Amino acid sequence: MNVLILGSGGREHALAWKIKQSPLCETIFVAPGNGGTSQVATNLAVDITSLFDIKSILLDKAIDLLVIGPEDPLVNGLVDGLQEDGDFDKLKIIGPKKAGAQLEGSKDFSKKFMEKYKIPTASAQVFKESNYLEGLKYLEDHEPPYVLKADGLAAGKGVIITSDLDEAKEALDELINKKKFGASSANVLIEQFLTGIEVSFFILTDGKSYRLLPEAKDYKRIGEGDEGLNTGGMGAASPVIFADRLFKEKVQERIIKPTIAGLKKEKIPYAGFLFFGLINVSGEPYVIEYNVRLGDPETQTILPRIKTDFLELLVATADGTLIDSDIEYERYSTATVVCTSEGYPEAYEKGIVIEEAKPQGVISFHAGTKQGEDGKLVTNGGRVLCVTGLGKNLGEAISKSKKAAERVRFEGKYFRSDIGWDLTELGQ
Repeated sequence: MNVLILGSGGREHALAWKIKQSPLCETIFVAPGNGGTSQVATNLAVDITSLFDIKSILLDKAIDLLVIGPEDPLVNGLVDGLQEDGDFDKLKIIGPKKAGAQLEGSKDFSKKFMEKYKIPTASAQVFKESNYLEGLKYLEDHEPPYVLKADGLAAGKGVIITSDLDEAKEALDELINKKKFGASSANVLIEQFLTGIEVSFFILTDGKSYRLLPEAKDYKRIGEGDEGLNTGGMGAASPVIFADRLFKEKVQERIIKPTIAGLKKEKIPYAGFLFFGLINVSGEPYVIEYNVRLGDPETQTILPRIKTDFLELLVATADGTLIDSDIEYERYSTATVVCTSEGYPEAYEKGIVIEEAKPQGVISFHAGTKQGEDGKLVTNGGRVLCVTGLGKNLGEAISKSKKAAERVRFEGKYFRSDIGWDLTELGQ
């Protein structure tokens, strides 16, 4: 099979690395890719927001399977545009149409969906310019912490959590009146704050059945001990000790199965990944958010734990035959540490030469890298390299990834050295 993966991050490098292991894979392309994907696939300089450009590449490269990595093309209707064109009747696609992508593209839609199908989640109310003053009153009438969420996509920056009422009011003003994220913050959810430990669950689904992928815990804050600004993700670990058999049963019965049943009842077709951002509140799972793709850096952590031929699973998903497929996990644990540019998640420089990108004993996934004009590998993003350690237990995996992060070399490199250790304190 000829496979095309859309995206340029660590998630897409991990997908290419995993898919290439399948005997079914003949040729693999990544568009636009990065300095790491070029080592396992052919990079294509394509604008992934252009339906015309994507169609041209699909035809030119005789692509059999398209895997859409990031959320933007899904929310903007890429799958709809392809499936409405008769030239792509036989193309297998991993990723939902625009209707299904609303689960991530609109927090208002997803919240109403969860309420309709009785899926446990935090209570929330939506405010916009016409009832902005009511939103201020709503904040005044509730106890902190305050959670405000821009309705639409905001590059992972649309959630504000604060215990200060004045800060919450200022955030509501910036989101709605000052249009901080444009149309994405025209509607703002003010949500109940839930206290617990977060965990990410992932499935592959063809809209009828599903297969549960390994779970992971990711770490969003830039600083040690989960302090400082939010980032796209500083690391992840899997498995998660509190996600035991009982907890997984609750997640599947109360959240995953009702979600798939709800999509079917709403007549929303779905073929691809579904990511459940959950929080464990005293042993009870609640949904924080849906994502309609794999997470990053969770992908770099969970894919090495899948023993089954991953391309076979993707084909079954696209063909609607997932019920006939089984999934098997590897026995080892994994931990991923992300090495970032100095200054991230705020301003940072690009083009810094990377002297060591493949430390021994781990799998090195590239996130923000590219080949410079002189052929040297250079930084090209805030999150630069993700190093994934494998171990017979989580402690060993964490130690390997941390040591590997120490050996990665580029000027200004930063990483968190505490990724995963909180899970070992829980008993693993």
